[in-house]
Amino acid sequence: MKTSTISKSCRVLARLLDYPGAEMRAALPGLLAVLVEEQTLTPERLAELNALMATLQQADTYAVEARYVESFDRGRATSLHLFEHVHGDSRERGPALVDLQQTYQSGGMFFEASELPDFLPVVLEFASTQPPETARAFLGEMAHILNAIHSALIKRGDPYAAALGAVLELAGEKPQAVQITVDEALDEAWQEPAAFDGCSSKGQSKPGAAQPIHIVRKTSNQPGVQA
Repeated sequence: MKTSTISKSCRVLARLLDYPGAEMRAALPGLLAVLVEEQTLTPERLAELNALMATLQQADTYAVEARYVESFDRGRATSLHLFEHVHGDSRERGPALVDLQQTYQSGGMFFEASELPDFLPVVLEFASTQPPETARAFLGEMAHILNAIHSALIKRGDPYAAALGAVLELAGEKPQAVQITVDEALDEAWQEPAAFDGCSSKGQSKPGAAQPIHIVRKTSNQPGVQA
């Protein structure tokens, strides 16, 4: 396998792990081609991702969107907000998020987003701007969290496990089984009928919830290390 760069693969996985809107689903054939071209993932992992992408392309739109919500928004065990797994709702999470955002800035990037900086697609977008060694080390620091999410998805038989396994491979880590604790009870909002009242077009539970990620490079007149 080539190890010179993982930039494009990080960006592909960032899109794959974001909400599966029509634009992303239409781009899936091209995304798979990028992964094959960059050759950073094992053939076995590529085959799993191919199967996942085929499912996202071929399934009914509502089924695909419902699968994403079921996979990542129905409990802390598979949340893509990584600090949920470490800090939960404690006071420590706020400073940790600030530190992570400062890491992005010192790496030459800042983002304009309603999403939090610990959202895995945001993490992957940042990694895509860094030198390969830096990107792998950065993702490797989160390997214990990624392994926990991967294990929970495997336990559920969820096809999105392929994407988490791929992120671990980019980090130079081998997926390892982790004991999964039972999720806390679902929030009352999720226990109500899944009607359209109060739901946004991005599958969030309430209006005004987190919207798509917008990450941009720092311009030359801004301080910080350039990517």
